[in-house]
Amino acid sequence: MKSEPEESWKLRLYVSGETLNSRAALKNLKKICEEHQEHKFIIEVIDLLKNPELARGDQIIAVPTLVRQLPPPIRKIIGDLSNTEKVLIGLDIIPLPVR
Repeated sequence: MKSEPEESWKLRLYVSGETLNSRAALKNLKKICEEHQEHKFIIEVIDLLKNPELARGDQIIAVPTLVRQLPPPIRKIIGDLSNTEKVLIGLDIIPLPVR
């Protein structure tokens, strides 16, 4: 198996079938990744209707959920990822604003 470059970001999106929220989350994630090409994003989509046992590994309690597996630390964002700023902060792509 080919090893991934160190600068790659491994993202896993957990969904539950072809729901409106699942499709929106994937669309929003792809848009965010396209807009922030300074990172190489590897996206894996896991449909928990087809593979429910995979929820245990990342402790998924709601869907859709995005898990940033690499680089460490692991980060999770729940929802359809429509709030771009929240997603960018959650993934640690941009810093948390100082208030």
